Amino acid sequence: MRKPGIIIVMAFALACTATSLAQAAVSKPANSVPLYQQMQKKRLTQNEPAQTPICENFFQCLFGGSRRTGGSSVNRSPLGGGGGFSDQVTRTTVSFDDAKYKPGTIIIRTPERALYYVLPGGKALRYKVGVGREGFQWGGRSRIIMKREWPEWRPPAIMIDRERRKGHIIPAYMEGGPNNPLGARAMYIGGTLFRIHGTNDARTIGGAVSSGCIRMMNADVIDLYDRVGIGSPVFVYQ
Repeated sequence: MRKPGIIIVMAFALACTATSLAQAAVSKPANSVPLYQQMQKKRLTQNEPAQTPICENFFQCLFGGSRRTGGSSVNRSPLGGGGGFSDQVTRTTVSFDDAKYKPGTIIIRTPERALYYVLPGGKALRYKVGVGREGFQWGGRSRIIMKREWPEWRPPAIMIDRERRKGHIIPAYMEGGPNNPLGARAMYIGGTLFRIHGTNDARTIGGAVSSGCIRMMNADVIDLYDRVGIGSPVFVYQ
């Protein structure tokens, strides 16, 4: 006589279990992720380094050096923009038979990112350079009016004011040396605010990177400096 009771109790228990499972199925979010996957995702997120793009320093941003992501490591000078002392040589001897230009003339061809120094006998030395970035490129004819070894840097008032409006404070004076943005040598172009100068960031050579100056590898600018005299003609083509 006990069997019907047992059967009823078992049936009730099974019914309750089925109801609980059905409720659990309804309350479970459709996009739920197993707990072990949630924990794994959390660990990966915690271990991922920040990848916010930053400039290495203000001078890198101002003078056009490459950007990097947080956590990377590069050999760099404190203000040189991360490329290190640019002792690479890009100089090559090329044919140059344009009689318009006398030996000793400097020709800068902005689209080529190249500077030519005219030699006798239909030859020229060709150097890779960095030129003005968009909005700062220019063209014209002038002469070299001054030369300096390890030049000091006195940014023009217009640059100081322009950068101040952007929230950047730049010094009115920086002494020459390995950390100076002008590099090892500078040749000053008459009638302009611009120079042909070296750089401590070799990665910028070949790019449109400056505020109008012509930038060279330090090894190249030293070589050119020793060849160029005061009064040497300069032609800049856009």
